[in-house]
Amino acid sequence: MRLEVEDLRITFPGPGGEREVVRGVSFVMERERIGIVGESGSGKSLTVRALLGLLPRRARLAARRLALDAACGITAPEPALRRLRGRRIGFVMQDPKFSLNPVMRAGAQIAEVMRVHLGLSRRAAWSRSLDLLGGLGIADPERIARAYPHELSGGLGQRVMIAIALAADPELLIADEPTSALDATVQAEILRLLERLAAERGMGLILVSHDLPLVSRIAERILVMYAGRIVEELAAGELAAARHPYTQGLIGCLPRLGEKRDRLVQLARDPAWAEAAGRMPAEAAPEWAGP
Repeated sequence: MRLEVEDLRITFPGPGGEREVVRGVSFVMERERIGIVGESGSGKSLTVRALLGLLPRRARLAARRLALDAACGITAPEPALRRLRGRRIGFVMQDPKFSLNPVMRAGAQIAEVMRVHLGLSRRAAWSRSLDLLGGLGIADPERIARAYPHELSGGLGQRVMIAIALAADPELLIADEPTSALDATVQAEILRLLERLAAERGMGLILVSHDLPLVSRIAERILVMYAGRIVEELAAGELAAARHPYTQGLIGCLPRLGEKRDRLVQLARDPAWAEAAGRMPAEAAPEWAGP
């Protein structure tokens, strides 16, 4: 598996014209664990959703290259995108209360992925759904599979979301703020689960979060985003040696147990951080991978 993103740009129309909200994002990853971090509104979720064509209709995308091996995430027709989503790339969304189908039982939502992408029968898909839930640490898979989303706790709902993302055995798992609606104890359990699954299944993992220290515990490489572009890329083990003032500011703003402070440090922003990275020349035709 090799994911290539080169000069990705996303714009939205507005009263004063088009506004570019993701600006020149580029990175390459293989079967590794990377974290994309930054404040709310920095463009993290838009970047990963662009890989699957899951942006609002009014969004306009451009890129020199956006491909998973030979699969294209922008120009492919919708049937090809459906084969890409779930089958090659699994996607764990933020909050199960809003991401799961409220009128379908949890097990049916997992089984549906297996029936569509793997061609399994209803019985075989249901059986494998129970096995998958059991493998995610759920003690009573049958009961959880027959429950509706509103009957599940936040941690159980998030495990169901992960099961849906893993149902077709994808090569890449994208987790977009997977612990934002959970308490600290369940957050740690979900993160350990994602780390274990990535290692056992040999998947690539993209973890999106605003919590830099949390991501650094399981990611091998970290991309720091600010105002729609990547301002720093570094190995997770080198986080303390971050060079960009924005990354240093994020680290410095964090409270620490055992450290006495009268006030938390306030991040001092430089307008130069938000300057555009440079637009793609109009004469440069984008390079797309085939569907």
